Amino acid sequence: MSGRSGGKLYRTIVQAIIADISAGVYPIGSRLPAERDLTERFGVSRPTIREAMIALEMQGLVEARKGSGVFVLASSSDEAGEEFDIGAFEITEARRLVEGEVAAVAATEIDDAQLAVLRGLLDEMAVEDVTAAEDADRRFHIGIAEATGNAVIINAVTDFWDMRFRSPLARQVLVKAGSLGTKERLEEHGRILRALEAHNPAEARLAMRDHLSRVIDHLLHVNEAEAVERARAETDLRRRAFARRAV
Repeated sequence: MSGRSGGKLYRTIVQAIIADISAGVYPIGSRLPAERDLTERFGVSRPTIREAMIALEMQGLVEARKGSGVFVLASSSDEAGEEFDIGAFEITEARRLVEGEVAAVAATEIDDAQLAVLRGLLDEMAVEDVTAAEDADRRFHIGIAEATGNAVIINAVTDFWDMRFRSPLARQVLVKAGSLGTKERLEEHGRILRALEAHNPAEARLAMRDHLSRVIDHLLHVNEAEAVERARAETDLRRRAFARRAV
């Protein structure tokens, strides 16, 4: 697919599908091709296709029907040209690349007082209040950035977190995916903290990258589970239709 390196890929896919809908390739009421077919057509990853589908749904052009697929609702939208910000997969991929290096630098600079703050935040992540745990998670990552002493790095990591909530597209994906789970959150952040306590840059980098890779895997798993459920429901419908015809 051309333009791979420029801009956000999901927007190119959104524009192409909008053009197809307008041209009657996908009439109102019809179902869009399966995710696998779209990944092959556009030569992109599954997360990119999923973000494109969410962006189309947010514009009121399509509707994801549980167990059936994605259906066309309209041929145009007043919001079709609106900026839909950045997707959750893009943000998390950028975080994995940048925050891994941030953790490595922090491991060489962090002091006892900053480590004590991170330990306290790790305890706060264990609370049952999801909002409070998420806030502690945010402050943990920003605290690691603060240990570098670099204002640009601190602002970048803070912006990564704020972007997750400013972007309608990212917010919708993250809400749908939900939390990693308290156990996983504590284990992964505990590993990062131990690497920082040991002042081990290589292990801090690896622990941070592994954690954010798992976040990406979690987002994929949630979306994939939905796709499997749709396929299973579709198979059940076909089985019942076949049974009726066989009577």
